[in-house]
Amino acid sequence: MKAKILNVMQIIFLTVAAVIVFFPIYIAIINSLKTDGEMARSILALPEVLQFNNYVVSFQKLDFLRTTFNTLFISVLSVIGIIITSSMAGYKIARSKLKLAGFFQVLFIASMLIPFHSIMISLTRTAMFFNAKGTLLGTVAIYIGLGVNLAIFLYVGFMGTIPYDLEEAAIIDGCGPFKVYLYVIFPLLKPITATIAILDALWIWNDFLLPLLMITDAKNYTLILSANKFFGKYEADWTNILAGLLMTSTPLIVFYLFFQKHIVKGIVSGAVKG
Repeated sequence: MKAKILNVMQIIFLTVAAVIVFFPIYIAIINSLKTDGEMARSILALPEVLQFNNYVVSFQKLDFLRTTFNTLFISVLSVIGIIITSSMAGYKIARSKLKLAGFFQVLFIASMLIPFHSIMISLTRTAMFFNAKGTLLGTVAIYIGLGVNLAIFLYVGFMGTIPYDLEEAAIIDGCGPFKVYLYVIFPLLKPITATIAILDALWIWNDFLLPLLMITDAKNYTLILSANKFFGKYEADWTNILAGLLMTSTPLIVFYLFFQKHIVKGIVSGAVKG
């Protein structure tokens, strides 16, 4: 009897949670298909006539193809850079017996506590000094620098699940340190690598502040930065805003759904086994 009551309570809780999560998405979808007048009368009512023209206007105003390419360029290069540098550093820290390795691990963890807002002025000045401000590659470099601390923390923890015997066998067979990392260690890091890729892709794709600080030329705008065009000084075109935001979110939602099974597995392995 108690088990049945517990199951019913779980179903009720999950149903309420699902409604809370999906209700804003429902509101965004139905209002993106309305006229401004319909939305002003009621945000809950269904549209009288589906206004697909809102998506056409948003597509043009966002310069969707160009801004999507810019966002993909920044996201893909940043994630690749974070994975390569962090996996190599995490492997070296986890396997090193020197006290200095532990110091660097603590240093990386401590850097996670520094809020971005406290260093953003220094970052922009540094980018200007190196002529990187306003460039996509300069933005990529900063994302890599900001993302490696958490990634190294997760990689070091996950390395505790990999037996050292595998490395010893590879060394006996004649593999050097780099080959051991590339052919033995890195393939075993797939779960935590997928987790890091998803978390960083979500962060970089949805980030607004760093592109706002770094990108000055409209041809280099990201999707989220370009969506700011919908907000005027005295008004906001909410129907087109919602259509644009749904369009900018769709590629990332598809990516997340495709890789979501790796998130919990990777985080738990990295945090618990370390």
